[in-house]
This record gives sequence, structure tokens and C-alpha cells, in this order.
Amino acid sequence: MSSSKKPVVVYGASGYTGRLVCEYLRELNIPFIAAGRDKARVQSVMDKIPGIETADYEVVGVEHNVDALTELFRGAKAVSNMVGPFIKYGHEVAEACLAAGCHYTDTTGEQDWLLEAQERWGRKFADKGLLLSPGVAQMYTTGEIAANICLETPGVDTLDILVLWKGLPTYASTQTIFTILKAKWYYLEQNKFVEWPQSTHYEVVVPGQHLPALVTPWAGTAHPVWFKDDPRVANCKALGGVFAREVMQGFVATQKMYEEQIAPLPPEQREAQLASIAASIQAGMPPRENPRVNISLDSVHGSGPLARVHCVIHGNCNYKQTGLLQAHAAYSLLQQAPRRVGFASACQAFGHRELLGVLQSFGLVMEPVLTVHR
Repeated sequence: MSSSKKPVVVYGASGYTGRLVCEYLRELNIPFIAAGRDKARVQSVMDKIPGIETADYEVVGVEHNVDALTELFRGAKAVSNMVGPFIKYGHEVAEACLAAGCHYTDTTGEQDWLLEAQERWGRKFADKGLLLSPGVAQMYTTGEIAANICLETPGVDTLDILVLWKGLPTYASTQTIFTILKAKWYYLEQNKFVEWPQSTHYEVVVPGQHLPALVTPWAGTAHPVWFKDDPRVANCKALGGVFAREVMQGFVATQKMYEEQIAPLPPEQREAQLASIAASIQAGMPPRENPRVNISLDSVHGSGPLARVHCVIHGNCNYKQTGLLQAHAAYSLLQQAPRRVGFASACQAFGHRELLGVLQSFGLVMEPVLTVHR
């Protein structure tokens, strides 16, 4: 266990995204603990971070249980949780954060975890003045920034969100993708959750290019959950995926296979089959992102009875965006209380314009392209 407390703990620091969070914490001069179940593995990852010798950090091995995590977190201010799938492993971390008095963020794409975390932990975190903010990541936060820019136009009550990125999913992301096949996915219609039909997929128009893209509801995403209780919003649908058509075709085919062949199996066999498929697709660490290759696109059409607006944010390196957003969340929480405590999104906790400025200052997104029809 740690002998000298640092204000931030990155739990799951040996993973692809956890390493990036640590990189940006170093750039922001924030002392941190890089933690994971395998201390030697975490150390080997830290040793490869450029300039890490200038960081104020330590490496800690910890068992994944509430008591051990509480002991590790006690004395820290914020925990950046990278250990997913979060529906499997998030509860112990949330409970330990609550016991230790720490703010909680993660990168989840799991709508079922968002809803469960909100129900189980949201009020408890709020009562202690703590933030519980899952889904602080490019695929959710950058699109949420674009959605909030649309909502600056009066009369917008409907959000049509598209998120695309170019690159390879990490091992953890792939495990999550296959875990969410078991869950129900929802969109928001007249402020009520409506379940997406199974195997839903669409061809969509992509701003800035002539070719269409194949996308899915991507487990519903975080957006309908964040806007469920926003008085400005009645309807919210989110679609997403990667630019590579062959990857999306494989995902759609796997959805169909799951429904026909895996879903009827007993739970243990179902889990084993999904884990096996996920591991066969991505068992290693993807290459480091190249900003000339790994692009991202967040497009939001906002509408209402008498309102039409479109916001597009072009960016690069979606995992770097995620690492920076996590590090900035911790940085902000060390300076001041969040704008909202309890269960809240990154934009609700820190402000969408502030987060946009952070991404722009590190060269990860362009100035949003905004079109308002009057």
C-alpha cells in the first residue's frame, strides 16, 4: 500500500487509457498514484511514459476489493477509474471512493452501469459533497460538448448525436463492447427511456465526406442518461462507431450471432463465449495514436418546433482526448468543488465551454463548426 498520499489515484494505470491519464497528469504537474492489481505490470507501463522521471508519482499494487481500495484511496481527493467493464468491476471502486471521501470518474460506455451507478450511488455521493461522474471520455464528453453548444440556441429540445472515430479499440474497450451486448439499450423520447430494437444499425451521412458510415446505437451511449433530467431536452438519440466499415460490419454480425446463438446459453457459458470472442479480436495493446491518422468526429443536430442548429467538432486521437479529460477533471477537482455533486456528467460538473477550451489548448479538437438555421 501507499506510504505517502498523493491527491489523485489512477486505478487501472497499466491499461492503454490509464497510461494516457498518467501522461497528462504529469503535464499538469499533479502528483498521483498509479495503481493496479499487478504492480510490476503497472511499473513497466510507467517506465515507458516519456518524461515520467519528472513526475511526482508512485506505483502501488492493490487487490480489487472494497477494503483494499478504500485503504488506498483514503487521503486522496479524486480517483480516475480505468478498470472495466464497469458493470462488473465498478461497484467496488465506487463504494471505496464513498468510504474514503474521494470524487469518482471513469470512462464508461456502458449505459447499464450509468443507470445502476446513478440509482445505487448518486444520492450517497451527493450527500457527501462528492462527484460521481462516469463516462468522462471522448466518445461521450466531446459529443456532449457539441450537444450543449446546440442547446445554447433557444427552442432546441431534440438532440440527434453521431460519434465516430478512426482507430483500434483497446483490449478493455473490446471487452466492454462485448459485455454490453447483454444489456438493454435506450434512447430518450418525450423524456422517457425507450428500448432500441435488437440489431439496430444505420447508414448515416458523415459531415465533411462523401461516403456514408455504418453505425449502431453503441449500447445507447451516455447521452440519453445525461439529458434525461435536463429541462431543455425531450428527445435524445445517439449513434456511433468507428470509421472502418469492416469493423462495424463485424460488430453488426456479432450482434446477430449473439442474439441467435449466445443469448440462449446459460449465464456462465454466455460470459465465457463473449470473453473468448473479445480476446480473439483485440488481445494486445494498440499502437500509439497518430494525429494524422486517428481522427474523431462529433456531430449533433439540435432541433425543436421552431429551431434548427448543427454543431460539428472535428478532432484527433480519441484516447488522448479521454486521457486529457480525465486528467483535467482531477486537476479541476483539486482546485475547487464541481458545479454539481452526486451523479453528473463532465459537462454538468465542469462546464462544456471549459472542457472545449482544454481540448483545444492541447490541439486535440478544432473550433466547432456551428450552423444555425433561422
